[in-house]
Amino acid sequence: MSTLSSTTSGAVPPDLAVLDDPVELRRYTRFDTGAGGQTLADSSLRITGMHCAACAGLVEDALRRVPGVIEATVSAAGERARVRWQPARTRASALVQAVRAAGYGALPDAAADAREARRIEQRRALWQLFVAAFCAMQVMMMATPSYVAHGNELEPDLRQLLNWGSWLMSLPVLVFSCGPFFQGAWRSLRARRIGMDVPVALGIAVTFVASSGATFDPQGLFGHEVYFDSMTMFVSFLLGGRLLETRARHRVAQTLEAALEGMPQTAWRVAEDGTVESVSVQRLLPGDRVRVPAGQAFAADGVLIEGRTTADESLLSGESLPVAKEPGSTVVAGSLNLGDPVLMRVERVGDDTRLEAIVALMRDALTQRPALARLADRWAGPFLWAVLVLAAGSAAVWSVIDPSRAVWVAVSVLIVTCPCALSLAVPSALLSAARALARHGVLLQRLDALETLTRIDRLYLDKTGTVTEDRLSLGEVRLLPDVGEGPAGDASAQRQAALLAQAAALAGWSGHPLSRALAAAAEPSGTVWSDLREVAGGGLCARDAEGREWRLGSLAHVRPAADGTSPAWAEDDALQDGPAVWLGREGRPLLHVRFDEVLRDGAAQTVAALQAEGLTLCLLSGDRAARARAMAQRLGLRQAIGDATPESKLAEVQAAQAAGHVVAMVGDGINDAPVLAQADISLAMGQGALVARAHADAVLVRGRLDDLLRARALARRTLRVVRQNLGWAAAYNAVCIPLAMAGWLPPWAAGLGMASSSLFVIGNSLRLAR
Repeated sequence: MSTLSSTTSGAVPPDLAVLDDPVELRRYTRFDTGAGGQTLADSSLRITGMHCAACAGLVEDALRRVPGVIEATVSAAGERARVRWQPARTRASALVQAVRAAGYGALPDAAADAREARRIEQRRALWQLFVAAFCAMQVMMMATPSYVAHGNELEPDLRQLLNWGSWLMSLPVLVFSCGPFFQGAWRSLRARRIGMDVPVALGIAVTFVASSGATFDPQGLFGHEVYFDSMTMFVSFLLGGRLLETRARHRVAQTLEAALEGMPQTAWRVAEDGTVESVSVQRLLPGDRVRVPAGQAFAADGVLIEGRTTADESLLSGESLPVAKEPGSTVVAGSLNLGDPVLMRVERVGDDTRLEAIVALMRDALTQRPALARLADRWAGPFLWAVLVLAAGSAAVWSVIDPSRAVWVAVSVLIVTCPCALSLAVPSALLSAARALARHGVLLQRLDALETLTRIDRLYLDKTGTVTEDRLSLGEVRLLPDVGEGPAGDASAQRQAALLAQAAALAGWSGHPLSRALAAAAEPSGTVWSDLREVAGGGLCARDAEGREWRLGSLAHVRPAADGTSPAWAEDDALQDGPAVWLGREGRPLLHVRFDEVLRDGAAQTVAALQAEGLTLCLLSGDRAARARAMAQRLGLRQAIGDATPESKLAEVQAAQAAGHVVAMVGDGINDAPVLAQADISLAMGQGALVARAHADAVLVRGRLDDLLRARALARRTLRVVRQNLGWAAAYNAVCIPLAMAGWLPPWAAGLGMASSSLFVIGNSLRLAR
């Protein structure tokens, strides 16, 4: 039996068997019913390793030899394969195995439908532009003798013949290339609105009708002048501008797809008995343990529980340097495991992962209509009505002055005042800015946030997870006064060091954040523990080689049998302040270890820069007021509010807004969600809670506060570009409309001016993306 037939009969490698999972199959396969009622599948695959058309032929042959394959088409340029097959006779895994047997790679292509729609759209746009440009050149060639001839140098019958030729070459432009304008105008009119395409379509139709009348009846109502060259050139310019806009939108879509293609399709899930099975990532659940080989992307957000490695998180954060990962470190879906194989515990899957949330934020931001754009659109409507009135009025006036020019003046007014530049002025700038910020780790969920970001005068900062990192550093280590062993001085220091080593040795057996911080900060002793156990909410218990019980954790855990009396040191407020652990032996506390929070890189410098810009900054924290003030002092802040609850944070922001301040809030926790939603503009840290990111206007993906400075600087530049674009559109119309009404701007020049105006706006906006 051949390899392919045996594959079909059931001998499927484990990593390929996942492709037959119905959940996974629906991602890249469409089903329909063929002749005779049989079910047919249409699958899209990404092919790797192809270099030429001959490679594509080899892959096609390999696929067609699989029993049950009806049709296989492979594109070498697109590195894609489309296979139509019978599920009753074969499986998707057999298709991939056949490609591998031919010496190439194959992966499911879940974005095939969207990619095909974009390909069709761009192909149609290119053909429409080609037909318009090609015909425009032919029409211009036929129109040239009329422009250069003097007096009676061009015979009337020859002029008439050239006009007929121009009319004939204009027909494909009118019927095929002008389709988008006529369709857009019809949609606007059906909705009882006046859109941008209405004056464009009207100008094209009037030009063609009037030129046709002049061609077939030179002595009639429309005179003898024809403007087929102006019409075809105008259509070519406008289609060229729209093609650039279409390609820009497609690049954004490709960026989103590239982000999602970084996700693996399968994962190695470890069962309770230690066995490993390959499953679709769609079937992972929180709590699952997943083995991640070197070189593979993490399939979900989670925590490393075994092994050490480095991860490439550039897809999410923009940082090119690998990030070290050890047991207890968080890993994010889409990041690449660069080091050794590791074991992770899944915490968030599917749409809850940071990667999916980031892609959703980008998609939402790039499809919305910001307030500035809606303002421009509101002006565009009355402006279009004014254009129609001006065109009709100009035609009426010129019908008295020179009836032969009335139609052409009206057409010039319609063309030159097309509000493309006005409508592109705002969205082109905002989208370029959003793309630039995304490359630097700031994702906008609401494009309006850019304008608000320039107006803020008060900024509230959450403490934990926002200005501080989610790790702790070793702070003060205190030997308790009633230990009573050894003299002061060097002996006491040695005793403290020995107890700290004992604490580190015990902490190494726990995954608690404080235990991890202690184990990482101190060199553990070589104590061999027995009867080791961890008490939830308390800490660790263990016995040394001499049978003595040691405890590490809270004071109540370390000193469980207190008789109600408190030693003198128990009244020391410093021992009660901040995160800390206690070490004790046989129920007697011996050592107190306090931890300090670690400021984020650049946090203090960012605070200083924002205050230099005139902003009032305030730290909001649920910690004790003394700790909040201490942290504010470290940051250089003059205001801090401690013991803050979600309700008091919300009340503080509302009070500032009532006083007339434009308020921004930066936070990361679930308790920050209400105040993030209330603030005029809110920013969430990328590693924060999903509900916080959902309520934020922007996400700092890298978790760096200095990205806020970059966002403010780019927001100011964006508003300058928007004002430049709007100013240019206004100035262009102020100059060109009178020229067109005066009859000094022919239709071809009006079309060139209109297209140039739109290209200027787009080009000016693209400067922001650099």
